[in-house]
Amino acid sequence: MPSTPSAPAAGAYPVPRRILPVIVLSQFAGTSLWFAVNAVMPDLQVAWGLPGSAVGSLTSAVQLGFVAGTLVFALLLVADRFSPSRVFMVCALLGALVNASAVFLDGQYVLLLGLRFAVGFLLAGVYPVGMKIAASWYRERLDAVMGVLIGALVLGTALPHGLRALGLQATGQGLFGLASWQLVLLAVSSLAALGGLATALWVPDSPGLVKAARITPRALGVIWADRRVRASVFGYFGHMWELYAFFVLLPLVLATRLAGAQVSAAAFVMIAAGFVGCAGGGLWARRIGSARVAGVQLATSGLCCLLAPLLLTAPLPLFMLWLLVWGVSVSGDSPQFSTLTAHNAPREIAGSVLTFANCIGFVISVVSIELFVRASHSHSLGTVLPWLGLGPALGLWLFRPLLKRTQGG
Repeated sequence: MPSTPSAPAAGAYPVPRRILPVIVLSQFAGTSLWFAVNAVMPDLQVAWGLPGSAVGSLTSAVQLGFVAGTLVFALLLVADRFSPSRVFMVCALLGALVNASAVFLDGQYVLLLGLRFAVGFLLAGVYPVGMKIAASWYRERLDAVMGVLIGALVLGTALPHGLRALGLQATGQGLFGLASWQLVLLAVSSLAALGGLATALWVPDSPGLVKAARITPRALGVIWADRRVRASVFGYFGHMWELYAFFVLLPLVLATRLAGAQVSAAAFVMIAAGFVGCAGGGLWARRIGSARVAGVQLATSGLCCLLAPLLLTAPLPLFMLWLLVWGVSVSGDSPQFSTLTAHNAPREIAGSVLTFANCIGFVISVVSIELFVRASHSHSLGTVLPWLGLGPALGLWLFRPLLKRTQGG
């Protein structure tokens, strides 16, 4: 096990004002790679003749790549052996290159699946590493900072939908002989590359950077045996059952009432609304506690699932308000679950607990995505969407110990 240097006490070193804005913008830019292909799926279905279920498989490829990358990066201690800012830059640049290479495929679906897996793998050097960089600089205000950073991930997820909407509203045609979907992928790649370079140039390694302990399977036992850790982790699992399936199904839900660029624009707004839930939840948690914030948001998103049969056919303003509330709450509890797990886990293996929890959560998201995308093509959305509420319902039930502990002072 590598030695762990003692870190300066929090606040013992100055934090340049540029650090947080650069990390947030870079995180936003880098994670825009996540749903780049999802945003242009309507175009790929026309150009390549892909079935509607392909969006599920392509999203699952990214998720599985992220799980594999997270485990590899953790086992090899990549962000400890090398400068985290440099790791972030290299992974953002390579991710941008892999994402852009999809432009040159001509209906080669299997290759596209492989590229999406590679993008997911490289995102393990962007999202978690960006969190590590932020944690090393902002140890005193970490709860609020994590809310903003995960909110940046949500904005990055939404961005490709916004770019597609702008492109369709502008001309409906591509430039330089490229189709509009190709331009969206290239724009996302360019932004991710800039984010990686910005981090390397303007975010030095913190004096408070501490090397992580090696990942240990003992964390799996702690997840099950420790009552408080089990509560936060299983609440997170319920959240992950719903979250990415919602992101994937949202354009399909919007297409029942909107068309063309309106679908992409609305998808951008509804997903991006999660930034409010993440950042606002981080501030709210400082007043009432992370457990209550997570519980309220998980219950709200679960209720949105159950109300789907009624609100799918509601007047358009109510329909849009429903999806907006769902977009805010479905993402907003994520920072709180991470915070609770980090606080409740034994300090010496907290990193391992978070790594395993994240990996299991993303595997759950793959199962959920595959089930709900396939079900949505054989059953009505009014029948399918309420079952997304199964995750929040089970998550809340298993989360009860932390809620009772909060209520009891």
